[in-house]
Amino acid sequence: MFDLGRSYGLSVERSPNATAIVDGERRWTYAEWRGPILRAAGGLERLGLVKGDHLITVMQNRWEAATLYWACQFLGVIVTPLNWRMKAGELDYCIQDAEAKAVVFQDVSAEAVAEAEGSRGLALVGVAGAGANAGAGAMAFDALLAGAAFEGEPRAEPEDSSIMLYTSGTTGRPKGVPRSHRVERAAAIAHVVHHRSVPGEVMLGVMPFYHTMGVRSLLAAQLVDGCLICQPRFDSAMTLKLIEDERISSVFLVPTLFHDLMALPQFAAADKSSVRHVGFAGASMPDGLLARVAKEFQPQLFVNHYGSSEIYTFTIEPNAAAKPGSAGKAGINQRIRVVRLGSSDPDDLAGRGEEGQIIADLSGDEAFEGYWRRPDADETALKRGWYFTGDTGYMDADGDLFVTGRTDDVMISGGENVSPQEIESTLSMHPAVGEVAVVGLADERWGQRITAFVVRSGEVDADALDAHCRNSELSDYKRPREYVFIKAIPKSPVGKFLRRMLLAGEYEPE
Repeated sequence: MFDLGRSYGLSVERSPNATAIVDGERRWTYAEWRGPILRAAGGLERLGLVKGDHLITVMQNRWEAATLYWACQFLGVIVTPLNWRMKAGELDYCIQDAEAKAVVFQDVSAEAVAEAEGSRGLALVGVAGAGANAGAGAMAFDALLAGAAFEGEPRAEPEDSSIMLYTSGTTGRPKGVPRSHRVERAAAIAHVVHHRSVPGEVMLGVMPFYHTMGVRSLLAAQLVDGCLICQPRFDSAMTLKLIEDERISSVFLVPTLFHDLMALPQFAAADKSSVRHVGFAGASMPDGLLARVAKEFQPQLFVNHYGSSEIYTFTIEPNAAAKPGSAGKAGINQRIRVVRLGSSDPDDLAGRGEEGQIIADLSGDEAFEGYWRRPDADETALKRGWYFTGDTGYMDADGDLFVTGRTDDVMISGGENVSPQEIESTLSMHPAVGEVAVVGLADERWGQRITAFVVRSGEVDADALDAHCRNSELSDYKRPREYVFIKAIPKSPVGKFLRRMLLAGEYEPE
């Protein structure tokens, strides 16, 4: 199997004049883009990065981020993209955990990079003038590209690590998910098959590159010599304009973003005729929203793509609107089962219609081999050759999977995994908070609306608690969207929070 550097080279050979990437006024063909990619690889090498090192990027979806991704594939460096909304504490943990050798950032992440202790002494590169905001010693991205280009054959082998994504855990401590060139390319090929991508596909590139959906769009576009339309961050009006102006044919989003896009007053009248393939992942899509997406876009294919950072594809439902709630059947590289709740035996199967834990075969072509330096997480999730996802669900009479929730407390809000413990810890530091429990309530837009149930020990209101979170190390996307003040948090006889009772409304308001 090809490594990913050679995979990019195939597109240069097949379709050198095909447009590969668009970012604002910048448009490059595969042949044109190869130059900046190899110069970026040469620049990283001059910074001292060698095969197997980690390069952390804390950026939005810009051409520089995509260029660094491909540069790392040629050099054999492990690109490690992080959420640009991270605050210094979490960023510092990831920098030190990955033993990163360099960090590339932009204006929106400059403050966090400057405050992260782990970034001190590392090679720092700032994009679009961001270097000045991170203190002395940061190189400008243009300077990175100014020297000689990388020469020779790509240095990575198919089994070498290509990328490491960080995913939330039940403790809020991020877990590194290293993935090899082989499994990344296999996952991208499966994406092409599952989404029926065609040569020259024009893909919306707004799902962040620190998320497996964003990486998959980047790779899948290359495999079909297609074009990735970069959008730094989601803005519904801009997304709609890009669909019209660039004649985008493939739109892959989380349900929250479809909701916001279709809420635009100008959406109904916009020209969406170029969109042939629509897909969603990251969370379940409410039935009403499913029907609206199908009606408004009228796509040839409407896919519910269920997977994770660890194993990109679990299942595919290629006709999402026809069977609301169905996550479909296993993807072409995968085998899944539903085992009885509480069981760690992959052969202890739940019956049809019986809710259990969803597990996936680790021998599948898209599967990772284990977490980065987290034997505790491996022990929990990897059992007898199967990955225990932590998701609950059941198989219906047709053998289609329905995902119902989580075995742990992790919430999925706007497509992001969020641990309630981290939020509870932050809120508990406020002197007027006696106890707090955080859950995700069902929400048409967010999928799950992060909601804090608070027992007050003094005078405090929702605005004050929101300000407390904003001034903490808690990333903004993890802030509660709602506060509910109650007399007592429901607990088990041993004192464990009964979050299910909060979800069911079984509590006494203050």
